Order: sequence, then structure tokens, then C-alpha cells
Amino acid sequence: MNATIQLFQADRFSADEAGTLTLPNDADPREASLDGIHTVQLQFPLFSDGRAFSQAFLLRRRLGFQGDIRAVGDVLIDQVVQMQRSGFTQAVLRADQNLAHAQALLNHYPAFYQGDAVQPAPHFAAA
Repeated sequence: MNATIQLFQADRFSADEAGTLTLPNDADPREASLDGIHTVQLQFPLFSDGRAFSQAFLLRRRLGFQGDIRAVGDVLIDQVVQMQRSGFTQAVLRADQNLAHAQALLNHYPAFYQGDAVQPAPHFAAA
């Protein structure tokens, strides 16, 4: 079972700036200091710009970041399953997106056959 991603509506969300690092989507997470950071915000300036997926993967798998990884910006419900699999733990949906539909998408896929950033072992190898 994959970890659950928390969903927020953009107009009902405010970020706690203490301990939060916001990275532009062209920044290399390997060059950022994560000391004292509990949340990393990754930006989606356009839904079609997926560089934040790579940043999340780097943070989670290569750098071993254990805190929250939050998606902000032009975040659509179509992206939440892939966000969860890439290592995001929070997604702030664009204001016109339906929270209930996003949660239904997450509930529709309780597990995946192949590994991902959160569960690296493939389903057949997980015991």
C-alpha cells in the first residue's frame, strides 16, 4: 500500500514558513541545505511542466529526505497519483479542482505493480 498524499484546496491553504523551503522548479535539490527543513515546497508553474516530479524523486530517494514534500502552483487532480508515487506527501490543488474527485482517484489505485519513490520494491517482491 502506498503512502497517502494529503490534499488541500489552494484558497484554503497557507504555508507555515518556519522550516519550509520553497524550491523553484529549475533548482537542483542536491544543492540545497535541508538542515532544519521539515517541508519542501516544489512548484508547478504550469501543469505541463513536470520538473518538480524529478525534484521530489531526488529528495525522497537520493537525498533520503523524510519530511513533507508539497506540490504548489498549477496542480491538477490528474497529477495526484503520480505525485504520490514520486514522493510528494501534500498537494495544494488549483482553486478550480475538486478535492473529492482527487481523493477518489487516489482511492481507485490502492497499490501498483512496479516500484516507485515511496515503495521501491516491485509489488511481486514486497512481502
